[in-house]
Formats: sequence, C-alpha cells, structure tokens
Amino acid sequence: MTHGYRTETLGRVGGERNSLREDVTRHALLPLRIFLGITFIYAGIDKLTQGGFFSATGTGSVGEMMRSVRDSSAIPALVDLALKNPAGFGYAIAIGELAVGLGTLFGVLARLAAFGGALISLSLWLTVSWQSTPYYYGNDLAYLMAWLPLVLAGAPAFSLDAVLAGRRRRMR
Repeated sequence: MTHGYRTETLGRVGGERNSLREDVTRHALLPLRIFLGITFIYAGIDKLTQGGFFSATGTGSVGEMMRSVRDSSAIPALVDLALKNPAGFGYAIAIGELAVGLGTLFGVLARLAAFGGALISLSLWLTVSWQSTPYYYGNDLAYLMAWLPLVLAGAPAFSLDAVLAGRRRRMR
C-alpha cells in the first residue's frame, strides 16, 4: 500500500513539474513579445509623427538615409527601389512596423506579425545597417534573430491567438 501511495504521489509531483515546465515554456517568449511589440509600435509612431521623415531630401528624411547607405548596402537594388518613391517606402516601413508591433504585443496573427517583423529587420539589415563593422554592431541583425523564435512559436500565452485557439478546442 505504501509503495502504491508513493508511486502515485511521485507521479502527481512529476505531473505538477511537467505542468509547471509547460506553463513556463508557454510564457517564456512573453518578455520578447513585449519588447519587440513596444519597440516596433514606437518606431512606427516615431516615423509617422516625425516632421521630415517622409521627404525625398533633407536631414532626417528617408530619402537622404537611403542615399547615404546605397553604396555600402548588401543589395543596392533594394535601396534603388526605395529611392523611386521615398515617401511610399517610408510609409510602408512605418505602417508595417506599427502593424507588426500591435500584432506581436496583442498576439493577433502573431506568427504572421513576427514574420513581417523579420522581413522588415532583414530588409533594413541588408540595406541600412549592412556596413556596420563588426557585424554585431548593427542592430537590425539582432532584431531579425529575435523575431525568429516568435515566427516558430507564435504567441501561446496572453494573446488573442491563444484565446481563439482555446475557444476552438472547447467547440470541438
């Protein structure tokens, strides 16, 4: 009898440990989601509210920034594409950052939002921060790597995606 109780108790404790581990694992990406979400929301709002950012020329303009990195970028053709319509490119980046940040922070289509964040970071790394030496001084590569776990895992906790997934499970 004691042996049976002991096995049952150990099984329950082991189960609690597994449950705790699963709970911690589900929440492990939450700090990264909060950081990336807030950062990208801020970056998008900052661009949208900055006076001359969408101009083709002038200090702080997207056009000036693109011209300054064109010859040192990994893919100058991407910069040339942005320079065809600097304002359009600037708005695309700003609205993209805002959408990605909101999706990530609130866990709405979180994998898709993270994929969008990874694409934005990749394009900025290949153009704006490519010339950073040594490479780890360029922040866009670090952001690209930070997005990848969220692309793979999504937002399994504290997210609209998780709420909807739970609802779908209960409906079945």
